[in-house]
Amino acid sequence: MSGQRLLMLCGDFVEDYEIMVPFQALQAVGHRVDAVCPDRKAGESIATAIHDFEGDQTYTEKPGHRFTLNADFATVDPAAYQGLVIPGGRAPEYLRLNESVIALVRHFFEADKPVAAICHGAQLLAAARVLEGRTCSAYPACRPEVELAGGR
Repeated sequence: MSGQRLLMLCGDFVEDYEIMVPFQALQAVGHRVDAVCPDRKAGESIATAIHDFEGDQTYTEKPGHRFTLNADFATVDPAAYQGLVIPGGRAPEYLRLNESVIALVRHFFEADKPVAAICHGAQLLAAARVLEGRTCSAYPACRPEVELAGGR
């Protein structure tokens, strides 16, 4: 699958490692990865967050790096991509409220293209109603949303 054109759907406070590592690793093995965010253009950046478990009931959040986008969400044609990557963190929580984002996610499922959703990325898949009868991975706190959307 080397040399594919992949789309990465990003937003502010995406998990730092979940955007940086896949973005760099996919490029390192020869893929072209276009990172986009609604209402942002190529060359603009988004904030990332680092979540950590420090003994509390849930994770804490610390500022991460700035991540520079390399493509414009407004001009993206999902048909031009062979796969979609959705990093987790807090970004999927609000990206799922954007109808253009939902339509983009649905395109990849309707076209039977690979989709990689990390951690909280399942929130976006649940909102797009594409999990019916599917098994996915997710952060444990997303389990109710996955199950309510018909996923496992």
